[in-house]
Amino acid sequence: MDLTVLYKLTYGLYIVGAFKEGRAAGCVINTCFQVTSENPTLAISLNKKNFTLSAIRENKRFSLSILSESSNPELIGRFGFTCSRDTDKYDGFGMEVIGFTPCVKGSFAGRLILKAEQFVDCGTHVLVLARLTDTIEGSGTPMTYAYYHDVIKGTAPKNAPTYRPDRDGSACDNNGKRRYECDICHYVAEVDGELPDDYTCPLCGADRSHFKEII
Repeated sequence: MDLTVLYKLTYGLYIVGAFKEGRAAGCVINTCFQVTSENPTLAISLNKKNFTLSAIRENKRFSLSILSESSNPELIGRFGFTCSRDTDKYDGFGMEVIGFTPCVKGSFAGRLILKAEQFVDCGTHVLVLARLTDTIEGSGTPMTYAYYHDVIKGTAPKNAPTYRPDRDGSACDNNGKRRYECDICHYVAEVDGELPDDYTCPLCGADRSHFKEII
């Protein structure tokens, strides 16, 4: 069975926010879909190891911020490649509370406020079925997962349902450039010559020491 066909499925990118024991947690997800039209129910997928899932189980209410192509890509690095157990992901970006949920500040295509009603065990992940309680209008074109990969040059974190353990570096034409990979978020920088000493990752903000040259 050729599992690469699954890569043709379309996805978006979203930041989930929820409170746990009075502390704001959050993460990036790429799986969200509308289940019903009347009194809308939506579904999201979260890895069982994800701290944000435990926050949603505790408080039920959570926010879903729809990333746009104009959103700060560092949001993806912070919320997608660090853990809320030991990191204040909202630090440096700011936070506002909407509908009893934490929402990171920034440019988004829109926001949804939801209340979890069912948790469906799917093995490594949990499908959360939630009722829509409010919407906040945004602006810009929603960021697709394809845009994230092809334009921002980002990868999926290990907890994502679309994580690919073997990255296919051979598919990328270097055009004579040298390639350096971030060991935190796996962003690949393509440059002429050496990567500058003052270079920082545009995705997660890591400094030059986290980049290793790859072939």
